[in-house]
Amino acid sequence: MRRFMTDKDLVFRWSVVAPVSVALGFLFAFLHVPAAWILAAIVVSGASALMTGKELPMNRHLFNFARGFIGILAALPLLSTQLSQLAHFVLPSIAVTIVTLAIGIGGGLLLAHKEPEISQETGVLSMLAGGASIMPILAKDLGADYRYVTLSQYLRLLAVSVSLPLITHLFPHTPASNAVSAAAQSQPWWALVIVVVIALVGHRVGKFLRLPAASILGPMLLVVIVGLLIPYEVSFAPPEPVRYFAFLSIGWICGGSLSLAALKAFAAQLPSTILFVVVLIAGCALTAWPLMSVLHVSYFEAYLATSPGALETVLALSSEGGAGSVVVATQVIRIVSVLALAGWIPALIKLLQRKKS
Repeated sequence: MRRFMTDKDLVFRWSVVAPVSVALGFLFAFLHVPAAWILAAIVVSGASALMTGKELPMNRHLFNFARGFIGILAALPLLSTQLSQLAHFVLPSIAVTIVTLAIGIGGGLLLAHKEPEISQETGVLSMLAGGASIMPILAKDLGADYRYVTLSQYLRLLAVSVSLPLITHLFPHTPASNAVSAAAQSQPWWALVIVVVIALVGHRVGKFLRLPAASILGPMLLVVIVGLLIPYEVSFAPPEPVRYFAFLSIGWICGGSLSLAALKAFAAQLPSTILFVVVLIAGCALTAWPLMSVLHVSYFEAYLATSPGALETVLALSSEGGAGSVVVATQVIRIVSVLALAGWIPALIKLLQRKKS
């Protein structure tokens, strides 16, 4: 990949794209647009790529640094969820996760079969529920079409985010009180240093350990290990500006590689993509019924627990509606399962093809 300072035109484009992306990100966040920062970066960098007819490459080292923060963010729910909570819900949550993954994998393979332009890896990654901000990175690492994966994942995220408040409003639930729960975790300066170091070296550790999707699972593993070793609660959440930078980087890498040919290809496959997104959402909603019966929770809680993505919206509605820990526990188990499985998708597809033949 070309370096920034060797191309004056590239430097000029980035000097425009970066600040405009930040401004649009604040606007989208103010308007409560789902995945505001990623979407803003996709729009601005995509516009630059389409208007100039040239890709907008991002510095490889800077992108690896940003991916490290995404892995850290993915690990935070594990640190904030007590093991006792996870243990109580683990078996039902695993059962729900298996069904959700089966729907995603089956839907992705059917999508690839129906649309020959879509590879099986691309189809599966585009349909896996959860981790929409992580899937484009995994797609890039696994050689899938990360542009299609990005567009289809955020189509799903948009559908889930918009429908959740409308649908859950129909279910009976008890609003949470406005009392402040526990004090916020402290974040000393050395915790921030650890976060930066993990973001810098996490992908190298993941590669050294031969982890699948090393750029994500490497930082995740390091954060969990450090969190377990420290005897008291400390926040390892990256500061807000760093989170914005990480999300913007995902959008830049995806939008910057857009072309008219790629958009036309996605538009041609849009009806099939929408159909499979609807099937995925409906399938996850159906799994809420047995979860409700087994765990003796309300359908409001079970529906939020099985929602295919839009985690921030899910947790906000869960807090507002007074839902129990089943929502966090199930979502955490599903996200970890999706991340663990995603790196093995090529091997899994080969295994299925071998059995079929």
